[in-house]
Amino acid sequence: MLLSNIECRKAALDLLCEHDSCSKAAGVLALGKNPSVLIEPSTQFTPTAAIPGRPLKPILVRPLALPKRSMRSIDGRAALIHALAHIEFNAINLALDAIWRFANMPENYYRDWLKVAAEEAHHFLLLNAHLQSIGYEYGSFSGHDSLWEMVDRTKDDVLARMALVPRTMEARGLDASPQLHNKFMQVGDLKMGEILTIILRDEIGHVAIGNIWFNWLCQQRKLEPIATFETLRNQYAAPKLRPPFNMEARRLAGFNEAELALLN
Repeated sequence: MLLSNIECRKAALDLLCEHDSCSKAAGVLALGKNPSVLIEPSTQFTPTAAIPGRPLKPILVRPLALPKRSMRSIDGRAALIHALAHIEFNAINLALDAIWRFANMPENYYRDWLKVAAEEAHHFLLLNAHLQSIGYEYGSFSGHDSLWEMVDRTKDDVLARMALVPRTMEARGLDASPQLHNKFMQVGDLKMGEILTIILRDEIGHVAIGNIWFNWLCQQRKLEPIATFETLRNQYAAPKLRPPFNMEARRLAGFNEAELALLN
């Protein structure tokens, strides 16, 4: 049963504070399907619990501390699926944070990010279910916090957030998708191939949403987008983008030819 008169931004903050990963994902899906959700763009909120809410596992380590495992073993395949599930869990949190944190944006901004949150929740549940089907679950391996670290670094400026999370960190997922798909096909994991196809389709849309709002904010502030992006990338020490690049997916996500030329 859908509850009426739920305020989207407050609900997003409450879900961000939720520790249980599956409860968080289910709550986000329910919020995204609620046709009665209200949006109050001007309200300011203060978290009453630590954010983001996380389960006790996975234990977080530095990226270089994660062990390398062969895809030829079930343990190695599960570790890679787990890494993807961890990215999707963090992506739920970053979308929820984009909703509650930044006030006075147009209503469509919040609806866009609620759509992103719901799709990330769907991705997480798909990956966790597949993990469970092979004897593992989210939390079976350690993870790292690089994505959330950039979310936290950009918490004071929605322009920086749009530039460096969807357009940079998440866009790297577009580039990695073909190689990941090939790896799972080579070991005969057709289910993961199906899941990765869904994720790529949706992530193109998520990066496109980042592009839309980044360019909108640049227009509002009378800033030139390419120069502004470079300034923000240096200011916030965003990771340097490295090939190979999925140019087709990036075009579908709204990067223009001048931006793509700078990748070469």
